[in-house]
Amino acid sequence: MTTKLFSPPDEMIHLSEISWGTYETLSEELSNRLLRLTYNRGNLEIMAASPEHERFKKLAGRFVETIAEELNIRIEPLGSTTFKRPQLSGTEPDECFYIGNIDAVRGKKRLDLAKDPAPDLVLEIDITSSSHNRLEVYADLGIAEVWIYNGESLVIKQLQNGTYITAQTSQFFLSLLIGEMAEFLQQSETMDYLELVKVFRNWVRSQIGK
Repeated sequence: MTTKLFSPPDEMIHLSEISWGTYETLSEELSNRLLRLTYNRGNLEIMAASPEHERFKKLAGRFVETIAEELNIRIEPLGSTTFKRPQLSGTEPDECFYIGNIDAVRGKKRLDLAKDPAPDLVLEIDITSSSHNRLEVYADLGIAEVWIYNGESLVIKQLQNGTYITAQTSQFFLSLLIGEMAEFLQQSETMDYLELVKVFRNWVRSQIGK
């Protein structure tokens, strides 16, 4: 997938040859700041998200919840929860959801991927940095499906044999052409948030009725 970078993030720092212990320390010390840390085999990315990024992130998450409501599918949204594979990978998704594995995590205050399942679905907003590095991390974590929005299109990636392949439909919402969600995300800068959610909901209902 070719990624179009619309605008630079407020801050982006790349560090190499970082130990797992250093990553763990930084994760704890920076937990109260609006920073996103991605650790991948000694490489560390620290990003402060822009308003543009957060706008798309919030709306995309709301769209997933709207789809689930209309299809009567149970979901458990866990936002930007930190997930780790010790000594190897760690990150905070833009948005994440448990769908098939809800009962295994519901009510838990802490998750350990050595014992608990990974989220089923992750959303990535790819307008200020490439998600390529994070896809490796998500593969390590065992995320079944990742939706990537780059400001123009929304691409579905599904994990197969340890790598992600592009798919035309979501394994969780088979009745919808999820890629068309990009058209609604593009309207976020000109349309009222709640009004846009209503328009999207009507589209979902129209697709279900076909």
